[in-house]
Order: sequence, then structure tokens, then C-alpha cells
Amino acid sequence: MATLRREIPVAAGAASVWQKLRDFGAVHTKVAPGFLTDLKMDKGDRILTFFNGMVARERLVTSDDETCRLVYSVVEGQASHYNAAVQVFPEGDGSRMVWTIDLLPNELAPAIGGMMDEAVKVMRKVLAE
Repeated sequence: MATLRREIPVAAGAASVWQKLRDFGAVHTKVAPGFLTDLKMDKGDRILTFFNGMVARERLVTSDDETCRLVYSVVEGQASHYNAAVQVFPEGDGSRMVWTIDLLPNELAPAIGGMMDEAVKVMRKVLAE
């Protein structure tokens, strides 16, 4: 199983960043606009459309306000297993977001890692606003 991890310094406090991240149905507007072009909610799942036309159905596993941690899984898409966690930590005057994805098959890791890198460019800016 491939594990992908990105640590993102954000020029905003952890509470502010967490308020955006925890809104599972608004990630396309509050976290990664442009990288995510559409989101529809269906029976608690979010169906995301990405900038490249890819579509994924994601299910919320847990959202923990105490630890500022959100876990979700992709339940429809190319991966046979996709579980992700996003967590925010206070750091100096800002915060640090840690995004981890466990993924199968391993062959998807380079493509998903590249998409993560593109998302990080947008997220760092938007989360600091």
C-alpha cells in the first residue's frame, strides 16, 4: 500500500484553517477552488469533480473538532483502497496541515501524488485568507 504525505505550512491560525477544512460539503469553495470545480452531496457522500475532469465519490469517516482531524475515503473511483486524513496543528503564528493518503494499487501513487501537489498550491493560499 502506498502512503502519500504532504505537510503544508499555512499563514493562518489552526482554528481558522480547521473551520474551512471541517466543512465536508464546501471543500470546493473553502479549501481548493479551481482545483475542485464542482461538488454535489448525495446521501452524505460528496461527489467531487477535479480540474482535469476526474470524478470521485468521497465518504466522511470522521470529523473531530478536538483534534482538528478529518478522515474520508474514496468509495467510487480508480483506487481499490483510498483512505485520507487531514489534520491541522498550531505552529508559531500560523498552522501546519498534514494530509496523508493510503492508496491501492500502488501504481496510482505518482498520479495521485501529483494531484496532491497541485492541490497544495491552491490550499496554501486559500486557507491563509
